[in-house]
Amino acid sequence: MSHESRLKSLGIELPEATKPLANYVPAKRAGSLLFLSGQLPMLNGKLMAEGKVGVEVSEETAKACAKQCMIAGLAAMKAELGSLDEIVQIVKLTGFVASAPGFTNQPAVINGASDFLVEVFGDAGKHARSAVGLSELPRNAPVEVELIVEIRQMMIGLGNK
Repeated sequence: MSHESRLKSLGIELPEATKPLANYVPAKRAGSLLFLSGQLPMLNGKLMAEGKVGVEVSEETAKACAKQCMIAGLAAMKAELGSLDEIVQIVKLTGFVASAPGFTNQPAVINGASDFLVEVFGDAGKHARSAVGLSELPRNAPVEVELIVEIRQMMIGLGNK
């Protein structure tokens, strides 16, 4: 089953890719890698939640935010690639959690993104990962996620062997 078909079978409809907040691009190709800029948990043009995990935002809500970051990320990747079927595998996920003092369960929060990627991409969605706690994130977001993805290489010079 293609990645696009799998997403549809899960009932996930990708939103329009979010426009950058500053002077950067949402995704950047380098050879067979695609680097996805940090994604916030945007839903209908607004953050799903605001604040620090462990105070204003529950761990469960933050986990849902991490998944929403990946939905936004898939939209950005599809806008760049034309199709999610160009993705070979997810290489590395870095998740940032705006954490209240004493909150140390960042890995459980970022599982929202990791579990979703495996659900969509199967074994190709398994990845290396970091889950980092921070004091603040842009726009008071509770979670931000970035990815490194391997993509199919375009064949150049098809006559060469």
